Amino acid sequence: MTKATEGESVTLDLLKGKMAEFAKERNWDQFHSPRNLLLALVGEVGELSEIFQWRGEVPKGLPDWKEEDKVHLGEELSDVLLYLVRLSDICGIDLGKAALRKVGLNAIKYPVGSKGSSKET
Repeated sequence: MTKATEGESVTLDLLKGKMAEFAKERNWDQFHSPRNLLLALVGEVGELSEIFQWRGEVPKGLPDWKEEDKVHLGEELSDVLLYLVRLSDICGIDLGKAALRKVGLNAIKYPVGSKGSSKET
């Protein structure tokens, strides 16, 4: 498996390829059904949630966090991202295009004048 070089842009396609290669090398494709990947993703979201569970509200940038806690957070965020990328690949969904489409739909649903309100239109 190749590593991203310093300064190399990390794209969803790069991650998708790395995850596909990683699974193939280990003969894990047989286990990577949409259902199994979704359940693994949910488990990782649970692990991510545990990090914040008893901290209350935290300021942006996490200024009061220890470096090791930030590293752990990065690992759990990465687990969530990697399972999401793998799930979208197995389902045949172009995650980047789907996300951009969703941003556009949200812009229509929540026009600029609706900012500051938590109520859906």
